[in-house]
Amino acid sequence: MYEVIKVDILITKATTEHAREISRICSIGWRQTVQGFYSEEYQVKNVEYWYNHKRVVEDIVKGIYTHVAMVDKKVAGTIGGTITEPGVSEIFVFYVDGVYRYKGIGTKLLKAFTEEHLKLGATEQYVSVQEGNQLGIPFYKSRGFQQKGNNKRFWRQLTN
Repeated sequence: MYEVIKVDILITKATTEHAREISRICSIGWRQTVQGFYSEEYQVKNVEYWYNHKRVVEDIVKGIYTHVAMVDKKVAGTIGGTITEPGVSEIFVFYVDGVYRYKGIGTKLLKAFTEEHLKLGATEQYVSVQEGNQLGIPFYKSRGFQQKGNNKRFWRQLTN
């Protein structure tokens, strides 16, 4: 028999205090999604550019990273993005630590992010997903996102 372990998840605004863990989670998560698609050299350069501590701190201050999920006072996942034009919500970054996947954290992060953007007038939401991403694509599709054409963009209509 399996033992079901319930975790208490707190979704909160991202702060610079969360930067190191956000950097770690995003670096690992991004590399997992592109494994087999990009060279090791490209992966290292991309992680160094986007997920270095200084850049993550700057992006938190700019409001790019919007929310974190906390489990036992530890960052377990993050989501971020902005309103890119009137009515359009865009998810730029969204990763959950592998230890905490499949516990409802992603769903709660997406809900908090979406609710905030609905209040800002968003009526549709977009996300770009790496081709073959077997963690992201099923997650988004199960939440009403549809692929737009033959590209990596997924879209859904938002309602209150």
